[in-house]
Amino acid sequence: MSDIRVLIAEDQALMRDGLRTILELEEGFAVVGTAVDGEEAVALALRLQPDIVLMDVQMPRLDGVQATARLASALPRTRVIILTTFDYDAYVFEGIKAGAQGYLLKDTPAPELLATIRQVHGGESIVQPSVAMRLISEFSRGGSQPQPEGEPLSEREREILRLIGDGRSNREIGQELALAEGTVKNYVSTILDKLHANNRAHAARLARERGLI
Repeated sequence: MSDIRVLIAEDQALMRDGLRTILELEEGFAVVGTAVDGEEAVALALRLQPDIVLMDVQMPRLDGVQATARLASALPRTRVIILTTFDYDAYVFEGIKAGAQGYLLKDTPAPELLATIRQVHGGESIVQPSVAMRLISEFSRGGSQPQPEGEPLSEREREILRLIGDGRSNREIGQELALAEGTVKNYVSTILDKLHANNRAHAARLARERGLI
């Protein structure tokens, strides 16, 4: 049986190298590439077409949720496992909605990580019990209900939202629109408040759903 081809997307070198070492020491796995941000992860995945992408949820340029959404659309056979430092955050919902098939904490023991990769590669969807219980609790409180539409956005806010949807950072948006980075940050905060969004990825998804970008 051929090796499971894995792409690692992680901006922290120590974590990235650790994951690579774990996989390379285990029979049946092949690390085909590593990425340091979401944009590079998408580009490498499109070129290498791995079986599995281990996707850090918080990365520069393009976060793991946005990168997962792009891969789910472009490479339906590539399966994504999201890695996070926290046992629960807003990215849980967004990652699953974006198309991730697994969700693991970064302190997961190596045997469990390897087992999860095998299971996801085999067609299963895996969420750690601690995360799953919080998901169930959130849904029971109505967390799956649609968010309110929020306040109307100004033309400038829509412009910035479009750039957020393209995966631009605050600095890149500032350079594009000739605005100070602090000013962009304030705009982003206002946009999140108006859309009732949990984060930038959530705001971009809501904007697409509502035809704002």
